Amino acid sequence: MQPINAILVEKRKKYTVTQTKATEEGLGVYVNLLTDFGFKRIFGIKEVMIHFLNTVLADDIRDRIVDLHYDNTERPGISKHDRKAIYDLFCSTEKGERFIVEIQALWQEFYRDKALFYSTYLVQDQNVRNKEWDFKLQPVYMVNIVNFLLDENDPHSKKYTSYVQLIDRKTHKVFYDKLTFVYIELPRFTKKLKDVRSFFEKWIYLISNLHNMDGKPSRKFPKKVFGQLFEEAKIARMTKKEKNNYYTSLKNFSAMNLAKIELNKLHNAIAIMDNTIAAMGNDLAAKDNVIAVMGHDLAARDNTIAAMKKAYAAKEKENAELRRKLGLLN
Repeated sequence: MQPINAILVEKRKKYTVTQTKATEEGLGVYVNLLTDFGFKRIFGIKEVMIHFLNTVLADDIRDRIVDLHYDNTERPGISKHDRKAIYDLFCSTEKGERFIVEIQALWQEFYRDKALFYSTYLVQDQNVRNKEWDFKLQPVYMVNIVNFLLDENDPHSKKYTSYVQLIDRKTHKVFYDKLTFVYIELPRFTKKLKDVRSFFEKWIYLISNLHNMDGKPSRKFPKKVFGQLFEEAKIARMTKKEKNNYYTSLKNFSAMNLAKIELNKLHNAIAIMDNTIAAMGNDLAAKDNVIAVMGHDLAARDNTIAAMKKAYAAKEKENAELRRKLGLLN
């Protein structure tokens, strides 16, 4: 029997070889879950998706998910002229609960509108044709993982998750609980690994940072839950075709990120220009105020001179009258 130390050394060697092979190819050790390939590869694993959904929707689903099946991600419109909806991942349970899971790596202006639009397809699909249907619907859940801020006017908020349902505005009670939207804003999640506690935080941390991890999985990620994820996420395990597909997906992601950076630079440049123009406008307004004040001063001076002239003329008139009385005038 091999000594325990020898076994540990052998395992460490295997892990190091696996790690080195992937790193040498310049792709890192684990896939980037923000890429289309990486996200679908990992969350396309049933056990991974079940644990993720049970964690994210713990307070919303009536019973924990024990099984699910993946469905066609392309949903046609009602007519051939309508736009199709193509989900990243779509799955459902035997009870009829429907789950859309989307990852949006690049900013999209009307993303909340898009989410609502996509969800309506799964409501329409429940129409039972040629039968007496009482309009009873099964729950639809849409989990949206976005790599940008939904509200850029509130950049400092640390609230990275929003749960959205139809509510009564006056009582603030849920009016309809069969349509649920979850929005996870990755940039608002800034916790370091040492500060991560709950399973929910662990999932968000992995989605954001798995591709930057180059060592053995931390004990924070129990093997029973995350073991399969880490194994399937290893780039060294991929076939040549899978690596090529991942590389293409990674290039697209990088290009989108560069576009995002350039767009942010453009927005910043426009903001600077707007501030400069506003400052110039303020300077012009200040100059106009100075000119106006000078104009008032000139008008006041003219009034003073006119008053002085009038007073001088009155004084001259008094002097002339006085001289006349004294016989000083001819």
